[in-house]
Amino acid sequence: MTLLFMVMLVTAAGNTAMQSVMPSIGTALKVNDVWISLAYSWSALLWVIMAPFWAKRSDRRGRKAMMALGLIGFIVSLALCGLLLWLGLYGWLSATATLLLFAAARSLYGGFGSAAPPAVQAYVASRTPRSQRTKAMALIASSFGLGTVIGPALAPLLVFQPMGLVGPFMIFAAFGALVLVALRLRLPGDDPTYAARGSIVSAPYSASAASRYNSDDESTGSDEDEPTLAKPAPVSSEPAVAVPELKWLDSRLRPWLVAGLVGGHAQAMILGISGFLVLDRLGLRADPDAGTGPIGLVLMSGALATLLAQWGIIPGLKLGPRSSTLWGMALGVFGIAMLAFAQELHTIALGFSVASLGFGLYRPGFTAGMSLAVTRAEQGQVSGVVASVNGAAYIVGPALGVWLYGRHADLGFGIIAGLCVLVYVLGWRSLDSDEALAARSD
Repeated sequence: MTLLFMVMLVTAAGNTAMQSVMPSIGTALKVNDVWISLAYSWSALLWVIMAPFWAKRSDRRGRKAMMALGLIGFIVSLALCGLLLWLGLYGWLSATATLLLFAAARSLYGGFGSAAPPAVQAYVASRTPRSQRTKAMALIASSFGLGTVIGPALAPLLVFQPMGLVGPFMIFAAFGALVLVALRLRLPGDDPTYAARGSIVSAPYSASAASRYNSDDESTGSDEDEPTLAKPAPVSSEPAVAVPELKWLDSRLRPWLVAGLVGGHAQAMILGISGFLVLDRLGLRADPDAGTGPIGLVLMSGALATLLAQWGIIPGLKLGPRSSTLWGMALGVFGIAMLAFAQELHTIALGFSVASLGFGLYRPGFTAGMSLAVTRAEQGQVSGVVASVNGAAYIVGPALGVWLYGRHADLGFGIIAGLCVLVYVLGWRSLDSDEALAARSD
């Protein structure tokens, strides 16, 4: 479990550390903010396409092999991105060439790094009994969330000479290489003991994770059971029962699908704006190196608020999917309004935290709603739909948010808040109640 925890932790931390320094790097390169955001789009598109593919392939080729492939994609991508940006910052490459090559190197993460998260979750699901599965999957999800806190916290400390702003890229690539070696040497063989398929991480760049994990059975064990991985044992050779293909426009999914696409774009847009907002409001455009610390602090505060929602509020108040989604959108509007008027670091961090708290409630609500809307046999298919919907928001969402913010800050914040209001209104009218979802039979 420690190795699997570290696989998810290092990839999440590396990605959010990169987010902390990219606004400053773009400013140093004198590149328009929107182009920095667009550089992620191709990678996000590849994630949407490839994550379901790798999830299925891990069942045939082995989960350990897919984890290793994902880590290699992460390491190579991060190291290449760091090297290319370093060459651009020191004048060896033009700004345009640097950004194009960065986008190409980043695509390695979207294409191959997306193999690791579903393989990790499938490995755990296939080797834990029903009494321990829910707790084990929650532990793996927490590693991804914890990484989103650690990345921004460490990024300012890793800006050092001669690497400068690309120091976090190289350090986290080295961390990933160490985890890869440990994975190869220490992780047991991955012949499944229990037939199950893991979910796919909700989004490649966000702090959110699903609050509910579905497997072929439900947890019936005691809360005191500690998650442990079983030793390999043969899987039953009985043929699986055919499940009809789940359509994206299935009437059971349609309201949740709309909520996921619209709300997901609002979250992606506010995340894309956040770093540039800090530079502008604190007057750090002339000294981009000084921006990494404040940006990291704001992102870290948002990640902590997201974890508070998912680890504390949702289980503590026992919020259902509809309640979580609606409360999340209401808090999101409030946080966005605070950000629109914030001028100092602590008010920016507070506004971003409130917005992140809202999105931290909304995202698991949407994910659980999609899951409960279909039968148990359709869970594998719906997890792929959820992964694609969540990833789709990061194809154009961040760049669109930055473009609107660049045109006029009030326009950007107004449209983002409007998307949240739209999800709230549509959700109030069309999402199934929590009681109806809980009573639905498999």
